[in-house]
Amino acid sequence: MKALNLLTLALVIIGGINWGLIGVAQFDLVAAIFGGQEALLSRLVYTLVGLSALWQIVPLLRASHTNEVHAEAHHHTTRR
Repeated sequence: MKALNLLTLALVIIGGINWGLIGVAQFDLVAAIFGGQEALLSRLVYTLVGLSALWQIVPLLRASHTNEVHAEAHHHTTRR
């Protein structure tokens, strides 16, 4: 499960970087690498990134139920 969480987190980061490039430079790195937005490999990457984002909701919800999110927020406010 940890390996799957790390893989999906990496894919979400890749997707975020790609969206950042689209927003800043109007450059879709995934499309450039895999032959355009309509290319099968590009669509596969887009799909895997989207599924990874959905998967990452699970650890987020789990963290909120165990107060990890609140503990982290408290940690940041007390360090100042």
